[in-house]
Amino acid sequence: MFEMRLPGWNPWKFSAGLAALVALAQMAGPVEPVRADPADKAAQAQPAAPTVEPPTSTVEQLTESARKSVVIITFVGRDGKQQGLGSGFVVGADGLIATNLHVIGEARPIQVQLADGRKFDVVAIHAHDRNLDLALLQIDAHGLPALPLGDSATLKQGQPILALGNPHGLKHSVVTGIVSGTREIDGRTMIQLAIPIEPGNSGGPLLDMQGRVHGILTMKSIVTDNLGFAVAVNSLKPLLNQPNPTLMTRWLTIGAIDPREFKTVFGARWRQRAGRVLVEGLGEGFGGRALCLAVEPPPELPYELAATVKLDQEEGAAGLAFFADGGDQHYGFYPTNGKLRLTRFDGPDVYSWKILHDQASPHYRPGDWNRLKVRLEQGKISAFVNDQLVLESTDAAWRKGLAGFCKFRNTAAEFKNFQIAREIPADRPTADVAAQVETLVAELGAAHAPDAEVAVQLAGRGAAGAAVLRDRARRLEDEATRLKKLAKAVHQQQVLHDLTAVMTGAEETIDLFHAALLVARLDNEDLDVAGYRRELDRMAREAAEHLPENADDATKLAALDKYLFEENGFHGSRGDYYHRSNSYVNEVLDDREGLPITLAVVYMEIARRMKVNVVGVGLPGHFVVKYVPLQGEPRLIDVFDRGQTLPRAAAEKIVVAATGAPLKDEHLAASTKRAVVVRILSNLLGLSRRDRDADGMLRYLDAILVIAPDSPAERWMRTELRFLAGRREEAATDADWLLEHAPPEVDLNRVRELKNLIDHPSR
Repeated sequence: MFEMRLPGWNPWKFSAGLAALVALAQMAGPVEPVRADPADKAAQAQPAAPTVEPPTSTVEQLTESARKSVVIITFVGRDGKQQGLGSGFVVGADGLIATNLHVIGEARPIQVQLADGRKFDVVAIHAHDRNLDLALLQIDAHGLPALPLGDSATLKQGQPILALGNPHGLKHSVVTGIVSGTREIDGRTMIQLAIPIEPGNSGGPLLDMQGRVHGILTMKSIVTDNLGFAVAVNSLKPLLNQPNPTLMTRWLTIGAIDPREFKTVFGARWRQRAGRVLVEGLGEGFGGRALCLAVEPPPELPYELAATVKLDQEEGAAGLAFFADGGDQHYGFYPTNGKLRLTRFDGPDVYSWKILHDQASPHYRPGDWNRLKVRLEQGKISAFVNDQLVLESTDAAWRKGLAGFCKFRNTAAEFKNFQIAREIPADRPTADVAAQVETLVAELGAAHAPDAEVAVQLAGRGAAGAAVLRDRARRLEDEATRLKKLAKAVHQQQVLHDLTAVMTGAEETIDLFHAALLVARLDNEDLDVAGYRRELDRMAREAAEHLPENADDATKLAALDKYLFEENGFHGSRGDYYHRSNSYVNEVLDDREGLPITLAVVYMEIARRMKVNVVGVGLPGHFVVKYVPLQGEPRLIDVFDRGQTLPRAAAEKIVVAATGAPLKDEHLAASTKRAVVVRILSNLLGLSRRDRDADGMLRYLDAILVIAPDSPAERWMRTELRFLAGRREEAATDADWLLEHAPPEVDLNRVRELKNLIDHPSR
């Protein structure tokens, strides 16, 4: 955010512009509002029926009654052994169980044990919400004792409460305490409790003294043992009202390694998520060894293999595997204990392993992402970290086999940017580029390492020496902050350059999904665009894999609807509708939740890959899609409502609610891909207005004007923001554009007033 103390700025003289900016900052919300059902509004208008408070019970009475509804939730690993334990509670007599999403994870068989000892396999995930960390499980049981849900908005500070769960495997434990207050944590309304929350408590119910559930226990405080949190139960109610069921057969594939890409050896828990491969847990091989190998054989020698890896702990070990026979024999190049190691594995135990090299490198970055690469030739192995040669070996025991990842011990690690090619270009800048950047920032200087002799000399000058050094340190910190801001600006400019390239050309050549990913990458530098594109391709293959070759469009769309909404649980956002994640299409893939427009992008792009003509339709306030057949009438589809057909009468209600005017044919026209991307950016712009985030507003305005440079309202908004940010030359450029093009939507007198302030700041 800017400080509004600018040279030559006269707030009285420019009051109209300032008022306009304040109005912009106060405007809240994106252009995709929640579409309320008229029946809901009618219900809200009815007077509330009088309620009778249930009687207060003792702790003993509550415990005896409520524990019948508390369950134990476990999941198992590949070896069939229990790997996790948490709590849950019955919310539906027909086998509906509430818990935390983190209790059940992904791609794991889940079991629920009732208070009477009966055990049931979970048959479906009835609903889940990653942002809220909530899940509803379905088991095949009936007549269960469901706990009544309270209204968490009525909780009062100091109110006594009761929590039940299974901490550290101690089944059906009880603890009492009081409500300390409510807190907003990561966009979630949390109940702060003066009670300890331990592992195994997660997912358990938080009850008032009348036995009503007010929260779902979720996490332990890192501040003190006697402090915990619970998700407000009012956040659970939308999941009950609007579920997104996912069958366990599909849930078990979420995040699972795609067998068409990789095969795993020696167990451990390997997962695949939008271009990244993640591993945790002990492998079954000696020393916890496990492998994940690319199915496709590498090319003939010579070739190169690379991936970027990050370890959760530097004491671990994980990296590249190559020349693997699919069993015990392979090479490994990996970081461990801060060093880089090259090992040849000839058999199942340490006696058949040979460490060829084990050495430190100044180019390795502990605790960070590191790019590993090996060049494999007939008589030589060359290993690199972050594009710097670390070691070479002429060991030639193995010269054929598969390539992929290896891990050891109880290491948790992530891999990304996996490549096999004849030659893999370096990630780091060339010497020329690096020299140019160094020249640009050379005036910033460099910090001098502490020197004992210099310290003695400065000490002789009294306190002044230390004061001067502290002053220098502050200046360096300021320079570091400036360089970080500059690096962020460079990233944003690169994304805008990429976005321009993607959006250039004819409508049919624009890659909409790629463009939407670039919008998300504006705010997330680590977003793996290529990885998410591969993920969408994989989803399209899965959606179509059981279709006959001659399937018609209706059959394909039915398969797409089933895949997205029935099997994978994609759904419109029910909780924090205005959460930024809903506008990032990569997070929509991860969380299976989004706005109408981002869900529509996913739907349209998978349909396109299935060769079905589905286009976007930007109804005012609610984005939908339209199936356009070669013959016959088009059909509107509401992807926010799980792919339901949207009749024209329903579309008209949406338009009337948003504009007060009747539906027109132009409302049903197909949106261009440029319009779709601009609308996503406009949603993010609206969120930045709400949050009074001027930097974000400028970022999204820059992107909008890259795609639609003839947008006068956005250009005028950017002109004012640039001026207030002290970016006068850029503001002048925008003002000149407006004066030259004279769009009728903009008050040119205000533009001239601002331009005069820019040209004559002292007046």
